[in-house]
Amino acid sequence: MSDPLPTLRQTSGAPNLLVLLPGAYMRAADFVAADFFATVARRRLALDLVAVDLDLAAISAGAALPAVHDEILAPARRQGYRKVWLGGISLGGLLALCHAADTPGSVDGLCLLAPYPGSRLTTAAIDRAGGLDRWQASAEELADPEFRMWRWLQNPPAGLPIFVGYGREDRFAAGMQRIAERFPPAARAVVPGGHEWPVWQQLWEHFLDLGHFSA
Repeated sequence: MSDPLPTLRQTSGAPNLLVLLPGAYMRAADFVAADFFATVARRRLALDLVAVDLDLAAISAGAALPAVHDEILAPARRQGYRKVWLGGISLGGLLALCHAADTPGSVDGLCLLAPYPGSRLTTAAIDRAGGLDRWQASAEELADPEFRMWRWLQNPPAGLPIFVGYGREDRFAAGMQRIAERFPPAARAVVPGGHEWPVWQQLWEHFLDLGHFSA
């Protein structure tokens, strides 16, 4: 039996929960150090937070997201949260999208900060087909969660609240723009800067400004 996922939590009995997945080589504590938790507390939002540590080996083996679902998301439903959101930074954003694609109805919204668009092999295959709207996934491709995520983005659920934000100079900005363009303009934000915490902190403020969790 594997060990439980390490988490850091900020709970106040709020009706909403947001689970945050870290980027590669990040830890749950990085969200706290970057004042993500403090910003929610300062704004007195109706939002509880859970930041998760994820092991890269578990991600590669496909075990990380099932653990997030079984240990955090599903119990949150049983605990009576009205809305359960999933979010993440960089690789964590990609994982949040992959979970939404593979587990329909499991979350009530997505917060994607600089979501990693996947490997160049994945995006190049879609480019060769003439872009996302012309690409038709093969059975072989659909064995890969990145391709399943992009297939989901071809027709994402219209009623699912989503925020996508990234830095204009992010080295992955072109792929992030492709993700963002699948959603309404009001769900997107682009700010100056690269793939770095000051940008993600600014985007976090943008996300909270949308008013999903007003007390």
